[in-house]
Amino acid sequence: MLDEYKSEAYVDIPLSIGGGQTISQPLTVAFMLELLQPKLSDRILDIGFGSGWTTALLAHVVGKKGKVCSVERIPELCGFGKKNVAKYSFVDRGIVEMKCGDGTKGYEKGEPYDKILAGASAKELPRAWKKQLKIGGRIVAPIGWSVRLFIKKGENEFEEKEYPGFSFVPLIGE
Repeated sequence: MLDEYKSEAYVDIPLSIGGGQTISQPLTVAFMLELLQPKLSDRILDIGFGSGWTTALLAHVVGKKGKVCSVERIPELCGFGKKNVAKYSFVDRGIVEMKCGDGTKGYEKGEPYDKILAGASAKELPRAWKKQLKIGGRIVAPIGWSVRLFIKKGENEFEEKEYPGFSFVPLIGE
């Protein structure tokens, strides 16, 4: 968190992390992680890692046999998130790989993924994410004003569930 918001660290609200972006409120992150169902040894793509909070949570869950690949578009936040995640040695232990770049393109290097989590709202689900997910895998992503769960049933077949009533910063692509 930014120093000016540390007094609000335990309040269930989104808080600014700089670069015009926010860290999602804790109950929203908890809900999204419940839908994602991360497990030990999973390979997970974390889009829009921002402060690094969800990356660190996911790294803790997947453990040393898992992998979390994270992408952040905003350079200022990329450095901030990398610094925060480095505190827990997840990168040094090979559990986390963090990249500054366009998250709408996913991250081919780590595919196929068991799970994909996005922290910013897209207008529609990026094709790259659908392609980079294993059959049976899950994507949890804000689309418009809803959190959506996509479960990959076949190469081009997805089951979709919508949970309306959320607000996120927009997903920024090229």
